[in-house]
Order: sequence, then structure tokens, then C-alpha cells
Amino acid sequence: MTRKAFVTGGNRGIGLAIAKGLADQGLDVWIGSRDLDAGHQAADPIGVRAVQLDLEDKRSISEAIGRIGALDVLVNNAGVLFEDRFLGAPSAFETSMRVMVEAPYDLINGLAPGMIERGFGRIVNVSSGWGAFSEGLGGPGAYGIAKAALNALTLKVSKELPRTVKINAMCPGWVRTRMGGAGATRSPEEGADTAIWLAMLPENGPTGGFFRDRKAIDW
Repeated sequence: MTRKAFVTGGNRGIGLAIAKGLADQGLDVWIGSRDLDAGHQAADPIGVRAVQLDLEDKRSISEAIGRIGALDVLVNNAGVLFEDRFLGAPSAFETSMRVMVEAPYDLINGLAPGMIERGFGRIVNVSSGWGAFSEGLGGPGAYGIAKAALNALTLKVSKELPRTVKINAMCPGWVRTRMGGAGATRSPEEGADTAIWLAMLPENGPTGGFFRDRKAIDW
């Protein structure tokens, strides 16, 4: 049976590298993109499919879930980064929380019941060391706060899911993407590696953890 995967923000950068890596593993992969044309332009060359997805719009999330159908692997990759100061920028805070916390919750809430029913699921939340209390909640604006909340969501959900449905968070490191910049130390493929590994975990693999380079790190 071919497993089906969905990668949000999959039309470029780390998300696209994750999608390609999962497709190379034989999965039927969909990518979510706010701009559907951009999604198709990214998806077609690597043999995956695209669906329109605006993470700030609950209806768009529901429609994407309905379009894709039953799902085995969910990778919550999409993110936003604002250079604003944390205080005095309520709009940036609201968007950060919506895209990187509320939308992953909505996707998990919509897709996890099917995974539980079928007895298999892998959920990967692409987080950041900036979202770790152990690393000081770094980064500009609300980014670190949102990633910390995503980590908390990961741990909380792991306590409610059966072991057949695994959920983990990961840090890709500093990656050469539009967000990370040209001076970053890692390629998108290097950043994607741990996410792909978590998406393909065996039955005895971990759940409720936070990983970088396939090794557990502190929250």
C-alpha cells in the first residue's frame, strides 16, 4: 500500500526538499501552497501533487483536507518570519500564531482521527531551535514564541495519540532558503533530512520528541 503524505509550505525551500525526499521514498506526496500556480510549478518536476492552502483561512484548510482525503503522513512545515519587535506588533504576532500554531492544530485535528482509525500515522512539526527554552527563544518578533508553542502542541498531542500515530517536532538548522538567507550553513536537503526520517519512522520509533540531526534535543 502506498502511503500518502501532505507537506505544508511545500512549494520551495525546506518543504520542497521534504516533499521530494518523501516522493523518493515511494510516498504519494501532496504539497500545500497559498499560490496554486506556484505549487504546480514546484510539484510537477518532482512528481508530486499540489493543492491550494492558505493557513490563515480555516475554510482553505478544510477544503485541502477534503481534496486530499485519507492521509498517512502530515508535515507541518509552513512558517512566517517578521522582523518586527515582539511588543507593539500585534498583527505580526497574530499571523505568526495562526500560521505556526493554530493551523497545525487544525490540520492535526482534522487528520489524526483517520490515522487513528487506520492504525498508522506520522506527524512532523517543523520547528526551530529558536523555539527551545533551552536555547533562549531566539529570533525576531514572535517567531520563537510561535515555535515554542508548536513544540508544546507536539508534546501535548503525543499524550493523546496512540503509539501507532507518532508526532514529533524537529529543528532543521540554519538553512539556505528565502527565510534563512544565502549565508546560511545548510542546504534545504540537509535541513529536510530529519523531517524525512521522522516521517518514515518504524513502529518502534519515538513520539513526543524534539530532534535535530536525528538526535533528541531539549525543549
